[in-house]
Amino acid sequence: MGFNIPYTDKKRVVIIGGGFGGLKLAEKLKKSKFQVVLIDKNNYHQFPPLLYQVASSGLEYNEISFPYRKIFQKRKNFYFRLAEVYGVNPKGHTIQTSIGELEYDYLVIAAGTITNFFGNKTIEEQSLPMKTVEEALALRDTLLINLEKATTCTDPDEKQALLNIVVVGGGATGVEVSGALSEMKRFVLPKDYPDLGNFHMNIYLIEGSSKLLGAMSPEASSNAKRFLEDMGVNIILQKRVVDYKDGNVFLDDGQTIPTRTLLWVSGVKAVHFDHIEGELLTRGERIIVNECNQVKGLSNIFAIGDVCWMAEPDYPNGHPQVAQVAIQQGELLAENLQRIEALKKPRPFHYKNLGTLATVGRNKAVADLNKVKLHGFTAWLVWMLVHLRSILGIKNKLIVLIDWIWNYFTYDRSMRFILFIQKHKQDGTQGTEPTL
Repeated sequence: MGFNIPYTDKKRVVIIGGGFGGLKLAEKLKKSKFQVVLIDKNNYHQFPPLLYQVASSGLEYNEISFPYRKIFQKRKNFYFRLAEVYGVNPKGHTIQTSIGELEYDYLVIAAGTITNFFGNKTIEEQSLPMKTVEEALALRDTLLINLEKATTCTDPDEKQALLNIVVVGGGATGVEVSGALSEMKRFVLPKDYPDLGNFHMNIYLIEGSSKLLGAMSPEASSNAKRFLEDMGVNIILQKRVVDYKDGNVFLDDGQTIPTRTLLWVSGVKAVHFDHIEGELLTRGERIIVNECNQVKGLSNIFAIGDVCWMAEPDYPNGHPQVAQVAIQQGELLAENLQRIEALKKPRPFHYKNLGTLATVGRNKAVADLNKVKLHGFTAWLVWMLVHLRSILGIKNKLIVLIDWIWNYFTYDRSMRFILFIQKHKQDGTQGTEPTL
């Protein structure tokens, strides 16, 4: 097994990761004189901002995913390879992957982040993260299977535990999935599960700091909290989850919450590669880069997006780990690689903040657009337009728009399919195993 990529007189740019940054870089190198190789462990680009809608049965996974080979059809001097990258050899100018070794002239690390469990192995093994399509589907299956179990459960305490959902992390993902689950509770459960009787789904959103949406303005945080509380979400601030055992979530103040569904969206850390370590890394295992996204001390290795850390005057602690940073860095790096080849000085990166958005539910969202702060219906419309525009493929855009319109007027979410066999142990652990 090998890469089966021919050597030519063109310099080879290898891109690890086809997220927002890697995809933008590959697109912008379309008319360059480079040979471009994109490597990803999935054969599709996914749209993470809408994963929570897959998890809450609002959208299907294929509506927010798009195959790389479809994106780059008929592209000359471009190669996609499905592989997992394990390590980087800066001295030999090679990378080690699951399908062999590959040489590069320029290497761009755009692998993004994974869920950070902060060293808590129990939480890592038993909670449900939501960083990928597979994890969103696993969460959807867990929710639906627990509802099915609740309809047949005769023990009142166990029945309520099956209906309790704990979301850990009050960032955009935690806020958005809590709002979506609240709408599911209000509009779907009474119709689909009338036999639950007087038992109700309880949604708990736990955040260790003093406010939700820590990266947004105080106005956005306050409005999001108010929206969620009006929707019946139980918000717990300034408390941390320390353990999950025997189907109970334990908080640092001794409080316990019985649940069979623990969703962990409390933080992320950069994807790690062998030999990119030590002084090259900083908080969250992010790779330190200079103002041109070059990795510290390595002139032909670059990092962009969530995986990298760059300081500039307006962002002394590094840029926020959001899509726009990755997209802008990918676009500039495509230009800089060509400038370097032409023996010109690369241009430094400066992040242009286009604003931050978060939706809470139907007609409810918050938006920080530079000096303009929006909330409610107007912010919700802006959120919809921005996300719809960002989805790849005209067909996907149309399908998502139709689904949103249908859900809006029918108050229904029809993608409630159980696709995996769940392994629910007696001790309350969770997991998934694909059906064959």
